[in-house]
Amino acid sequence: MTIAVMQPTFNPWLGYFDMIDKVDSFILYDDVQLRKSSWQVRNKIMTPTGELFLTVPIKKGIHFERSLINMAQINDDSKWREKHLKSFLLNYKKALYFNEVYPFVELLYNKSNSTLADFNANLILSISNKIGITTPIIRSSFLSDIEGRKDARLVQICKKLVANTYLSAKGSSDYIEEVTPGGQFPINNIELKYHNYTHPSYNQHNSTIFTPFIGIIDLLFNVGFYNSLAIIRTGREQDFGFQYYRDQILNKA
Repeated sequence: MTIAVMQPTFNPWLGYFDMIDKVDSFILYDDVQLRKSSWQVRNKIMTPTGELFLTVPIKKGIHFERSLINMAQINDDSKWREKHLKSFLLNYKKALYFNEVYPFVELLYNKSNSTLADFNANLILSISNKIGITTPIIRSSFLSDIEGRKDARLVQICKKLVANTYLSAKGSSDYIEEVTPGGQFPINNIELKYHNYTHPSYNQHNSTIFTPFIGIIDLLFNVGFYNSLAIIRTGREQDFGFQYYRDQILNKA
């Protein structure tokens, strides 16, 4: 059994959904610290003049700097939901699948989620279901008796779910292998792999040159729900074993 653990990103990129689609269970790591200006609170859409960041505002309470993602309260005083929807309307109203996708996005934004984790988890799960991904998605805050820090905690999640393979984003290699190659995974007989993905291209109606690494909502407006998963899967490559990734990719970068 293979699992992946990722923080619940706002409007994630295509590779994030490929990870969900590839594994047997996907865990939204929502009971860890929220970092300011992270992908958990902001991501990009396309406009005729280039990329535009949309941000989910968070209430700045007394313990904001130590807030966990599942405890971070959304600040609705700024009318950000209306502003985001207006940005989608203005920049995608001429997209081929606007009439199909906009009502769906509008429902996501109009759902009364009070925390960042609730909003992002609903967005990720709803989009996954809509485009045909069937992988079970679990929030880490719903798992009991998970202890430890960093890679040790990820190992505990693997054991909890009886997983023998862990698929990680490449950007997490420093986090996982800070102390030792492979972190705690090899000594616990869990295979560590790094996700290998080449971003596919598609027709972006408001850009003459394709811009990759935009949030998935851009893909939905441009190709529709039915075609999205097939396009996402075209970027799939063979994943790296951790030793190969260290020796052949990191050390040659």
